[in-house]
Amino acid sequence: MLSDAASAGKVRVLACRPEIAELPLYNAGLSTEAVRARYGVSEVTKLGSNENPYGPSPSVSMALGDIVSRLPLYPEADQLLKAEISRYLGAISGQIILGNGSEQIIRMIAEAYVSPGDRVVTVIPSFGLHIITAEAMGGIVEAVPVTQDCEFDLDALHEAVSKPLKLLIFANPSNPVGCMMTGQQLKDLVGSCPPDCLIVVDEAYREYAEHDPSYPSARAILAAQQRPWMVLRTFSKAFGLAGLRIGYGITSDSAVADAIGKVRDPFNTNVVAQIAGCAALNDLPHMENTVRATVEERESLRNALVEIGLKIAPSCANFLFFETSISSGNLAEALLHEGVIIKPWKEPGYTSWSRVSIGTPEENARFLAALRTVLHPSSVREAQEAQEA
Repeated sequence: MLSDAASAGKVRVLACRPEIAELPLYNAGLSTEAVRARYGVSEVTKLGSNENPYGPSPSVSMALGDIVSRLPLYPEADQLLKAEISRYLGAISGQIILGNGSEQIIRMIAEAYVSPGDRVVTVIPSFGLHIITAEAMGGIVEAVPVTQDCEFDLDALHEAVSKPLKLLIFANPSNPVGCMMTGQQLKDLVGSCPPDCLIVVDEAYREYAEHDPSYPSARAILAAQQRPWMVLRTFSKAFGLAGLRIGYGITSDSAVADAIGKVRDPFNTNVVAQIAGCAALNDLPHMENTVRATVEERESLRNALVEIGLKIAPSCANFLFFETSISSGNLAEALLHEGVIIKPWKEPGYTSWSRVSIGTPEENARFLAALRTVLHPSSVREAQEAQEA
C-alpha cells in the first residue's frame, strides 16, 4: 500500500551530508549533439574537453573485433591491463591501480585518506575534482593561486605545505593553465612537505610536455624520498580513449595501493577499456605522432591568439588558457552560436579566462574565425564586405 506522501505524488526531502550540500556540480560541458539541437548549427567544433582530435591507434579497432563474445562475462580483475602498464613503465604491478578514468582514482584517494578537518593543498585555477572530492570528505582545502604570469606560485606553495598537511595534489602540467613545474622546483616543494603527508602529482597531460627538457619525472623525484606518493596518468588524452574512461596511478608502495583498493569498486575497469588500453600501449608511434601534431598546432594557435591581442598563459599541454575583455560565460555562449565549444572558467578570480583544446588544423581555423567574429564583429563584417566588393 502506498504511503500518504507517495500517493500524493510527493517525496520527503532527505538531507544529504552538509559537506555534499555545499559542493558545486562538476561541469562536464556540452556534447556536439546537444549543441546542434540547441543552437541549430550543422557543424560543431568541440574544443572544450582536451580530447585527442586524431583518435586512438587503429590497433584498438582491431583488438576490439571480437569483443561481443566477451561481454557476458565480468572482466579480469584488471590484471591484463596492469601487466601491460607494468611492462610499459618498468614498474611493479602491485604498485599500479586502475580507475574508471583518473577522476575515480582522485575520488578514491579522498575516500581512503581525507578525514573531516584534514588539510589539503592544491592550486587554483584547478581541475575541479582535486578540490571537490577532498571537500566531500570534510577536508579543508587551501587552493594556492597561480602568479600574475600564470606560473606556479612556488613561494606561496612552500608556505602552504609547511603546516600540518594530509594531502598535496596538483596537476603538472597544470590544468587549466598549462604551466609546468620543473624538476628542481618539484623536488624543493616535496622537500618542504611534512613527512607524513600524501603527495599526488596528476600527469594527465604528461605526453604533451615530455618534449620539453625541463619537464621532470615526478615518479623518479618522488621515489627518491620517503613520503608516500602517487602519480596519476590517463588514456583519455594522448592515447585518444576518453570515451572508455581508463586512468591509472603509480604508487609509492603496496600499502598505498592496498588502501585505495579497499574503496575501489569491483571490476571498475571494464573489459573493453582493458583490451583497448593494451592495444594503445602496443602502438606508441601513433600516440607520439598525434602528440607531435598537437604540439605544433598549439604553437600556431598561440601565435594567432597573440596577434588578436589576447593574454595567453604558458602551456605545455594540449590546450591554451586565454583571457578576453568579456566574461568567459558570455564568450562561450556566443561561440556556441557559431558552432564552437570551448571551456569557460568559472572559479572566482578567473571568470574572464577560457580554455580551448587544440584540435586539428581545420578545427582550430574554425575556432579562430568564430572568435574573431565574436570579439570584433565590425572588423569581420568590413573584411567580408571588402571581399565581396
